[in-house]
Amino acid sequence: MAEVATSATSEQLLVVVDPVARRSDGESVRIAKDVLGAGAGLKLCLPDGPEEFARALARRGSRRPVVVGDDRALIRAVALLHRHRELSGCALSVVPVGGALSLARSLGVPTGPVAAARAVLDGVERRMDLMVDDSDGVVLGALRIPPLRPAPAAGADPEDAPDPDDVPGRPWLRTCQSLVRTLVPAGRPSRPAAAPEPGPSRLRVEVDGETLVDLNQPVEAVSVSPSASGVASVEVRPVSVGAEASPLLAEGRTVTVSGAHFRYRADTVVSGPVRTRTWVVREGAWGLTVPAGSAPPGS
Repeated sequence: MAEVATSATSEQLLVVVDPVARRSDGESVRIAKDVLGAGAGLKLCLPDGPEEFARALARRGSRRPVVVGDDRALIRAVALLHRHRELSGCALSVVPVGGALSLARSLGVPTGPVAAARAVLDGVERRMDLMVDDSDGVVLGALRIPPLRPAPAAGADPEDAPDPDDVPGRPWLRTCQSLVRTLVPAGRPSRPAAAPEPGPSRLRVEVDGETLVDLNQPVEAVSVSPSASGVASVEVRPVSVGAEASPLLAEGRTVTVSGAHFRYRADTVVSGPVRTRTWVVREGAWGLTVPAGSAPPGS
C-alpha cells in the first residue's frame, strides 16, 4: 500500500483511493487528488485490496477519511467503521469514481470529481439513518427481495462482475461446472446458462411486530429503505391475479422477513440464501459530507 504525505494545513485528510477506481478512471482520481491537495493537508493511501483498505481506515488517527471510489467502496468503508463502532464519531467523505455511482448520487454527493472534491473541502456533515441486520450487515440505501441481476455498468471492472458459477455455499458446483467446460470440444463455445428469472415468493414480512404479509400470499417483490426520523419504508408487491394488486405499504423501525430460503440485494451486494433476516433502523447513525445547502435524500 503506497502512502504519500503532502503539505499540511489546518485540516488533515486521509484519502483512501480504491484500487478499482485507479484502474477504471485514473484521470478522475488524479483530478480529485489535485483539488483535495490544494485545499487541505492530506495523506494519500493506495491500498491494493480490501485488507489494506481496512488497515488504512483503522490507522487514520485524527485525519478525516475520504474514500475515492464507487458505491462498493463507500459501503465497505461504512461497514468497517460500523464493525469497529466508530461511526458515531467519524464524518465520512466520498469522491465517487467508478462504474456504480447511483447510491452516492442518491445520498446527495456530486458525481463529478471536481464538484465532489470541493464538497469534501467546503461541505457540511449530514447525519443519515442506517439499517443494520442481525448479522451486523449494513444498508445505506435500499434492499430488495428477490435481488435483480443488474447489467454490468459501463466502464466497470470485469473483476467486480458477479461470477455466474459462484453459488454461495456450493463450491463443489463451481468445480464441476469448470470441469464440464474443459470437456466441451474446441470450436463449440459453451454458452452460459441463463440466470433463473425471479419468481413469486412466499414470505412473511413483519414491521414492528405486525404482520404486513404472510406466507399464504405470494409476493413479487419486497423493498425496504430508510425513510426519515429513524423509520424504514416498506413496500410489498403481492402477485396480481387478473387486476393488478395494490402494493402494501408500511413504516417502522424493525423489519423482519422470513419464509423459504431467499436472497436479497442490499445496496450493491447480494446476500443469502437465508430463512430469516431482521433489519433495524438506527437514526442518524453515520455522517456523510455533502454540499452545503443540498436537499436531504428523498426530499
